[in-house]
Amino acid sequence: MTEVRSDRLTGGCQCGAVRYEWTERPTHASVCHCRMCQKASGQPFMAFTGGRREHMRFTRGAPRLFKSSSLAERGFCGACGTPLTYGFEGTGRISVTMCSLDDPEAVRPAMQYGVESKVSWFDTIATLPAERTEDWLPAETATRLVSHQHPDRDMGR
Repeated sequence: MTEVRSDRLTGGCQCGAVRYEWTERPTHASVCHCRMCQKASGQPFMAFTGGRREHMRFTRGAPRLFKSSSLAERGFCGACGTPLTYGFEGTGRISVTMCSLDDPEAVRPAMQYGVESKVSWFDTIATLPAERTEDWLPAETATRLVSHQHPDRDMGR
Protein backbone atom coordinates (compact mmCIF):
# COMPACT_ATOMS: atom_id res chain seq x y z
CA MET A 1 0.00 0.00 0.00
CA THR A 2 1.11 3.56 -0.68
CA GLU A 3 2.47 5.51 2.28
CA VAL A 4 -0.08 8.02 3.61
CA ARG A 5 1.03 10.47 6.32
CA SER A 6 -2.32 11.81 7.49
CA ASP A 7 -5.37 10.01 8.82
CA ARG A 8 -7.72 12.63 7.38
CA LEU A 9 -7.15 13.75 3.82
CA THR A 10 -9.03 16.77 2.51
CA GLY A 11 -8.66 18.83 -0.60
CA GLY A 12 -10.31 20.90 -3.24
CA CYS A 13 -10.02 23.21 -6.17
CA GLN A 14 -8.14 26.47 -6.45
CA CYS A 15 -11.16 28.72 -5.85
CA GLY A 16 -12.74 26.63 -3.06
CA ALA A 17 -16.04 25.96 -4.85
CA VAL A 18 -15.40 22.19 -4.70
CA ARG A 19 -14.03 20.52 -1.57
CA TYR A 20 -13.70 16.82 -0.72
CA GLU A 21 -12.51 14.48 2.00
CA TRP A 22 -11.46 10.87 2.21
CA THR A 23 -13.29 8.99 4.94
CA GLU A 24 -10.72 6.18 4.63
CA ARG A 25 -7.20 6.36 3.38
CA PRO A 26 -6.62 6.06 -0.36
CA THR A 27 -5.14 2.71 -1.36
CA HIS A 28 -3.01 3.72 -4.32
CA ALA A 29 -1.01 6.62 -5.72
CA SER A 30 0.64 7.03 -9.10
CA VAL A 31 1.66 9.39 -11.83
CA CYS A 32 0.45 9.05 -15.40
CA HIS A 33 2.31 10.31 -18.43
CA CYS A 34 -0.33 9.25 -20.99
CA ARG A 35 -1.36 11.76 -23.63
CA MET A 36 -4.88 12.10 -22.18
CA CYS A 37 -3.46 13.11 -18.78
CA GLN A 38 -1.06 15.52 -20.46
CA LYS A 39 -3.93 17.17 -22.34
CA ALA A 40 -6.25 17.20 -19.29
CA SER A 41 -3.65 18.98 -17.16
CA GLY A 42 -1.60 20.88 -19.71
CA GLN A 43 1.41 19.34 -17.94
CA PRO A 44 3.86 16.48 -18.60
CA PHE A 45 2.03 14.14 -16.19
CA MET A 46 -0.76 13.94 -13.62
CA ALA A 47 -0.39 12.57 -10.10
CA PHE A 48 -3.36 10.73 -8.58
CA THR A 49 -4.28 9.01 -5.34
CA GLY A 50 -7.47 7.08 -4.88
CA GLY A 51 -9.55 4.26 -3.60
CA ARG A 52 -13.18 3.16 -3.31
CA ARG A 53 -15.76 5.79 -4.32
CA GLU A 54 -17.68 5.30 -1.07
CA HIS A 55 -14.57 6.41 0.88
CA MET A 56 -14.45 9.85 -0.77
CA ARG A 57 -17.15 12.49 -0.47
CA PHE A 58 -17.62 16.04 -1.62
CA THR A 59 -18.06 18.44 1.27
CA ARG A 60 -18.75 21.52 -0.86
CA GLY A 61 -19.98 21.65 -4.43
CA ALA A 62 -19.34 18.94 -6.97
CA PRO A 63 -17.09 18.72 -9.98
CA ARG A 64 -18.30 18.99 -13.54
CA LEU A 65 -17.58 15.82 -15.46
CA PHE A 66 -15.98 15.21 -18.84
CA LYS A 67 -16.07 11.73 -20.37
CA SER A 68 -12.52 11.71 -21.70
CA SER A 69 -12.81 8.24 -23.24
CA SER A 70 -15.26 5.38 -23.60
CA LEU A 71 -13.94 4.03 -20.27
CA ALA A 72 -13.20 7.02 -18.05
CA GLU A 73 -14.44 10.37 -16.82
CA ARG A 74 -12.58 13.32 -15.35
CA GLY A 75 -13.94 15.81 -12.85
CA PHE A 76 -12.96 19.47 -12.66
CA CYS A 77 -14.17 22.63 -10.97
CA GLY A 78 -16.67 24.39 -13.21
CA ALA A 79 -15.70 27.76 -11.71
CA CYS A 80 -11.88 27.75 -11.82
CA GLY A 81 -11.09 24.70 -14.00
CA THR A 82 -8.91 22.83 -11.51
CA PRO A 83 -8.59 19.14 -12.50
CA LEU A 84 -9.83 17.12 -9.52
CA THR A 85 -10.89 13.53 -10.24
CA TYR A 86 -10.40 10.59 -12.54
CA GLY A 87 -12.32 7.35 -12.60
CA PHE A 88 -12.75 4.26 -14.76
CA GLU A 89 -16.46 3.58 -15.16
CA GLY A 90 -17.85 0.50 -13.44
CA THR A 91 -14.88 -0.07 -11.11
CA GLY A 92 -16.25 1.60 -7.98
CA ARG A 93 -12.96 3.48 -7.68
CA ILE A 94 -12.11 7.18 -7.91
CA SER A 95 -8.86 9.09 -7.85
CA VAL A 96 -8.13 12.71 -6.98
CA THR A 97 -5.25 14.80 -8.23
CA MET A 98 -2.57 14.65 -5.55
CA CYS A 99 -1.78 18.34 -5.57
CA SER A 100 -5.45 19.19 -4.99
CA LEU A 101 -4.96 17.64 -1.54
CA ASP A 102 -4.56 20.23 1.22
CA ASP A 103 -1.33 18.40 2.07
CA PRO A 104 0.12 17.23 -1.26
CA GLU A 105 3.01 15.61 0.65
CA ALA A 106 0.58 13.25 2.42
CA VAL A 107 0.81 10.64 -0.32
CA ARG A 108 3.74 9.56 -2.48
CA PRO A 109 3.35 7.93 -5.88
CA ALA A 110 4.31 4.27 -6.01
CA MET A 111 3.92 3.69 -9.77
CA GLN A 112 4.18 5.41 -13.17
CA TYR A 113 1.77 4.69 -16.01
CA GLY A 114 1.66 5.73 -19.65
CA VAL A 115 5.44 5.98 -19.86
CA GLU A 116 5.29 5.55 -23.64
CA SER A 117 4.14 9.20 -23.75
CA LYS A 118 6.63 10.59 -21.23
CA VAL A 119 8.11 13.78 -22.67
CA SER A 120 11.81 13.48 -23.47
CA TRP A 121 12.91 16.22 -21.06
CA PHE A 122 11.02 14.94 -18.01
CA ASP A 123 13.88 12.92 -16.51
CA THR A 124 16.22 15.95 -16.63
CA ILE A 125 14.03 18.34 -14.58
CA ALA A 126 15.94 17.68 -11.35
CA THR A 127 19.18 18.79 -13.04
CA LEU A 128 17.84 22.24 -14.01
CA PRO A 129 18.89 25.32 -12.02
CA ALA A 130 16.31 26.12 -9.32
CA GLU A 131 15.20 29.26 -7.50
CA ARG A 132 12.75 30.00 -4.69
CA THR A 133 9.87 32.33 -5.62
CA GLU A 134 11.20 35.15 -3.47
CA ASP A 135 14.51 34.96 -5.38
CA TRP A 136 12.99 35.76 -8.78
CA LEU A 137 9.84 37.76 -7.92
CA PRO A 138 10.77 41.41 -7.32
CA ALA A 139 9.87 42.58 -3.80
CA GLU A 140 7.78 45.48 -5.13
CA THR A 141 5.74 43.03 -7.20
CA ALA A 142 5.36 40.62 -4.28
CA THR A 143 3.90 43.37 -2.08
CA ARG A 144 1.13 43.95 -4.68
CA LEU A 145 0.31 40.25 -5.00
CA VAL A 146 -3.13 39.32 -3.66
CA SER A 147 -3.96 35.63 -3.94
CA HIS A 148 -7.54 34.67 -4.78
CA GLN A 149 -6.77 31.02 -4.15
CA HIS A 150 -8.73 29.16 -1.47
CA PRO A 151 -6.46 28.37 1.48
CA ASP A 152 -5.49 24.79 2.16
CA ARG A 153 -7.96 23.48 4.71
CA ASP A 154 -11.38 24.93 5.40
CA MET A 155 -11.55 27.26 8.37
CA GLY A 156 -12.95 25.68 11.53
CA ARG A 157 -11.78 22.17 10.64
